[in-house]
Amino acid sequence: MYLTSQTLHAIKVMPFLGGWLADRILGDPEGWFHPVVFFGKLISTGEKKLNNGNNRELKGSLMAIGFILGVYFICYGILDLANRINPSIQSILIAIGVFYCLAGKTLIKEVKAVFEATDRSTEEGRRQVSRIVGRDTSRLSPQEIRAAALETLAENLSDGVIAPMFWFALLGLPGMMAYKMVNTLDSMIGYKNERYLAFGKSAAHLDDVANYLPARLTAYLMLAASGNWNKRSFVKQYGPMHASPNSGYPEAALAAILDCRFGGTHDYFGQPVEKPYIGTNERAFTTDDMLQAIKVNSNTELVMGIIVITILLFI
Repeated sequence: MYLTSQTLHAIKVMPFLGGWLADRILGDPEGWFHPVVFFGKLISTGEKKLNNGNNRELKGSLMAIGFILGVYFICYGILDLANRINPSIQSILIAIGVFYCLAGKTLIKEVKAVFEATDRSTEEGRRQVSRIVGRDTSRLSPQEIRAAALETLAENLSDGVIAPMFWFALLGLPGMMAYKMVNTLDSMIGYKNERYLAFGKSAAHLDDVANYLPARLTAYLMLAASGNWNKRSFVKQYGPMHASPNSGYPEAALAAILDCRFGGTHDYFGQPVEKPYIGTNERAFTTDDMLQAIKVNSNTELVMGIIVITILLFI
């Protein structure tokens, strides 16, 4: 049967749309197998075996590049084989892969839980926020807990939603999966401390490159989706001030939207890390701020999803 080009493009869209909607509705069900958990175990095993002796930077680089390329080509091969057997199987696998690579629903759920826990007690808030941040949370004040949750909400909108969609639009599911490996490598070994400085150097740089465009895209989509396009100068001013070349942009966008201030000194692995302030309006964070930030996240994700679908339909 002959299929028109429009029909073929529509067929390409359905797996993405199915996986995206599944994440919007379900999030990450606890107890299910998750490929990122597998990535984490793989990285942990490799790090324990290789992060010792001489040439740590070289060994870390080879491990990172090998894992990223391995994920890309294994995923590509599986999808190619599935297509040869039955194109419908390939479509189902793509939808499942997209579902697992997106974290929009889960991110929003976790941030809500932090604010609710902090309203009950500071200690409960500290425990809850420790699930989603890498900093030491044992001495955070309620204000610092809420700030950490909002910063993470903005940063992970880029890492957990917009960037995976961006790489799917460019390179399909193999690119999306490879990006998740890049991001997982950085989150596990991309730290500037004694243990990971040399071994995780390449992983951190690769993550910076992979997120360069998505982070900036996220920031400006946030402004557009929230009706704050006129605050672009704020993002241009404060986005580059973050220690990370990318994280500051979505954080600056949220700070502009909420008219607040993020940043400051935080403890990571027992060492204080000074982060420049993003914004100038130091004020208390409230539940209304959390609800507004979540709405911004949801609307930004919606806009990006429409962009990806448009690309799949017409390119």
